[in-house]
Amino acid sequence: MLFRQVTHDDLGCASYLVGDDDAGLAAVIDPRFEIDIYLDLARYMGVRIEHILETHNHADHVSGHGRLAVATGATIHVHRLAEPEYEHEPFEDGWQLELGDVVIRALHTPGHRPEHTAFALVDRARGDEPWAVLTGDSLFVGDIARPDLAIDREEGARGIFASLHEKLLCLPDICEVWPGHLGGSMCGGPGMDMKVSSTIGYERLHNVLLAEADVGRFVERSLATLGPQPPNFQAIVALNRGALMTTGVEAQPLAPRQVDLKNREGALVVDVRTPEQFDEAHIPGAVCLTALSAGFGTRLAWIADRAQEIVLVGRDDGDALDAAKLATAVGIRRIAGFLHGGMTSWRAEGLPVAHVERLAVDDLHARSGELQILDVREQSEWDEGHIPGSVHAAYHDIRQIPAGIDAARPVAVICASGQRAAVAASLLARYGAEDVVHVIGGGVGTWRRAGHPIECS
Repeated sequence: MLFRQVTHDDLGCASYLVGDDDAGLAAVIDPRFEIDIYLDLARYMGVRIEHILETHNHADHVSGHGRLAVATGATIHVHRLAEPEYEHEPFEDGWQLELGDVVIRALHTPGHRPEHTAFALVDRARGDEPWAVLTGDSLFVGDIARPDLAIDREEGARGIFASLHEKLLCLPDICEVWPGHLGGSMCGGPGMDMKVSSTIGYERLHNVLLAEADVGRFVERSLATLGPQPPNFQAIVALNRGALMTTGVEAQPLAPRQVDLKNREGALVVDVRTPEQFDEAHIPGAVCLTALSAGFGTRLAWIADRAQEIVLVGRDDGDALDAAKLATAVGIRRIAGFLHGGMTSWRAEGLPVAHVERLAVDDLHARSGELQILDVREQSEWDEGHIPGSVHAAYHDIRQIPAGIDAARPVAVICASGQRAAVAASLLARYGAEDVVHVIGGGVGTWRRAGHPIECS
């Protein structure tokens, strides 16, 4: 049996190549938009990709099913309730796909979305019982899927409860669990682990939501930890249900003067370097959003207007081109270009640069009377404890200077680690704050551990 997991580390997504190398046949489940890796694996393993399976209409990333179908001639399979516009073969609960001795069996598991389906894997060369299940967006390592992306969230949570207890937990304890997302994805809760797999038995023992046998309490507990919905999720679902998308985005190199022109015309200039590099010197009005750590695509989708042109700025051309691929993966396609030669070329032409002051958490307390403090964590984090007198606005909701902040006075921006604060500080400067301070070296938790005052909502 052939089995490979392929992860998209920026989005926390997992896809799978499954097949029988003796029969020379394979299927790809939940392909990502960049499909080269599947073609490389198939060639290396000596198999033909003849089938593409989708667990559901994804809401957080653009599927590669269209590109992979064109590249291989494979048939796309998805549950009939997905109702896509592209050519496909719909299936129902219990449908089976045979690839030599390998059998892929559909387990309809609604809740995350009505069409959601997990796939049990059987290797008949070794036994008739499932040895693994691809759980998609139903059961994760340490958590469950969010229920609020297609229907009423309570109805979705009840659907997930039924899917877990009537389908997935009926599988053998030794059955391996291979999820569609890893820790960091927007499609799960805070319990999601970075481990790539688990087993039904281990999750039954250690996944706290699976231990909740009462459906009412399960619904209450699963909804209590819901974070904000993934950005543009309805637009991404529409892309994944619509006509097959086969082309990426070709990002064009731009000379510094052209980037300057685009900036003045209203394009969103996104600096994908590190926050340290951004704070030291950046294009005035640019937004700091590093592509050198996980979550770039999701955060870009939060702050970008899909109708607005985007210009990317990296340390070099390679950084910008990589960022363009990550943007395409979340349906952001209006890439006007990238700064050719990176910030070095901008500075070589003597164009203006802006700076952001950096302040360690340890030094914030000494200046707390002088500085306004903007906390840009999520609402749930704020409620659990925040700095007295601070103002709250989640970083992804900043579209103007937040109420309670005086743009003419210095404002220190803080989060939990400094990463979200880097984005928010750049947004404040973009919207007219005159003196922005980026709090680094930790966040509110660091402040609390130092013994400084905290208040709860």
